[in-house]
Amino acid sequence: WLDPNEVNEISMANSRQNIRKLVKDGFVIRKPTKIHSRARVNRVAAAKRKGRHTGIGKRRGTSDARLPVKVMWMRRMRVLRR
Repeated sequence: WLDPNEVNEISMANSRQNIRKLVKDGFVIRKPTKIHSRARVNRVAAAKRKGRHTGIGKRRGTSDARLPVKVMWMRRMRVLRR
């Protein structure tokens, strides 16, 4: 936020030190940062952990891409070798 009554003084500021002085005097006020909430993402992630939203219609990759046959084979072999 820039003080509309102090436009001349603000436009004259050409260094970091001058800007700091304007901030200290209250002619320039920093706006609060916008909040970018992850609440929705966390809610969906929790549902996915429970197994929701993972039906056939939600799958984009092939079954081999989602869980490779090679990995399955390795697991099976390691179980047998134990």
